[in-house]
Amino acid sequence: MRESVAAAVPADPFLPTAFAVTRVQRETGDTATIALRPPDGDGFVFQPGQFNMLYLFGVGEVPISVSGASDRSDAVEHTIRSVGTVTRGLTVLRPGDWVGLRGPFGRGWPLDEAKGRDLVIVAGGLGLAPLRPAIRHVLAHRADYRHVAVLYGTRTPADLLFRRELERWRGRLDWDVLVTVDRADPTWRGNIGVVPRLIGQVERVLEPANTVAFLCGPEIMMRFTERELRQRGIPPERIYLSLERNMKCAIAMCGHCQYGPLFICKDGPVFPYSQIEFLFEVREI
Repeated sequence: MRESVAAAVPADPFLPTAFAVTRVQRETGDTATIALRPPDGDGFVFQPGQFNMLYLFGVGEVPISVSGASDRSDAVEHTIRSVGTVTRGLTVLRPGDWVGLRGPFGRGWPLDEAKGRDLVIVAGGLGLAPLRPAIRHVLAHRADYRHVAVLYGTRTPADLLFRRELERWRGRLDWDVLVTVDRADPTWRGNIGVVPRLIGQVERVLEPANTVAFLCGPEIMMRFTERELRQRGIPPERIYLSLERNMKCAIAMCGHCQYGPLFICKDGPVFPYSQIEFLFEVREI
C-alpha cells in the first residue's frame, strides 16, 4: 500500500508528491522536526530560506520552511510547531508515514551577496528554523564570509530549538553566537531580555557599511531589530526579512498572501527591507 503511494511523481505544481517520513525529532513540547525521504532516491535541491507546502493526507496543507542542510538531498527537514489541525497532525507522525510535498517555492536568503561581508543572523523563536540552512551553509563555507554573528532569542529556555546543535555553534571560535530568553528559569545562566539588545554586544566587530543582516521571527521582533540595525548604519537594502504570512497556493494564484503589490509566496518569503519598508511600517497590513 505504502509503496504504491510513493510511486507517482506529479509534474503539476498543484499536486503533491509523496515523501516518506524517516525521522521525527522532538524539539520542544509543541515543536518537532520531521525528516522526509524523496521518492525513488531522487535528490531534493533548494535554496536556504525557501519553503515547501506539506500536505497531511485527508487533513490539509500548510507552508513550512525547509530547516535542514541544503546540500543533503536524501533527507528534507522541516521544523513544525503544533498550532492547528494540520501542524498538530504533522508533529505526531512516525517513521514510515507519508507526507505530500509541493516545492520548493519562493526566494531564499542572499548568501552570495553576503560573501566577503560581515553577516548578522537574528532569529526569534521558531524563526531559527528557516535560518538554520543558511547558518549551516555559512559554516560549510566559512572562509567566504567575514565576521559572522548569530543572535537568537526565545521566550523561555524550554523553547530553545536545536539544543545540541546550538551548543556546537556556541563552542566555535570563528564567529559569535549569543542566546537570550525573555524569562529565565533557575537553571539559566545566559542573557535575559529581547533579542535586539544582543546587537550591542557584537556591533564593535562589525563594519556597518559592509554588513548584511538576515532576520526571521515574530514581526514585532523584526520591526525592532531592523530599527536597531539601521540606527547603527546598516543599509536597509542589506537587511533581509523572511515574511511567512497567509500562504495557501504557493504559486501566486489565490491571492491570500498578497502584500501590497507583492506576493509573499512568489516574491518572497525573503525580502530586502528597502523593498517592503513602505508596507512593513503600516501596522494594519
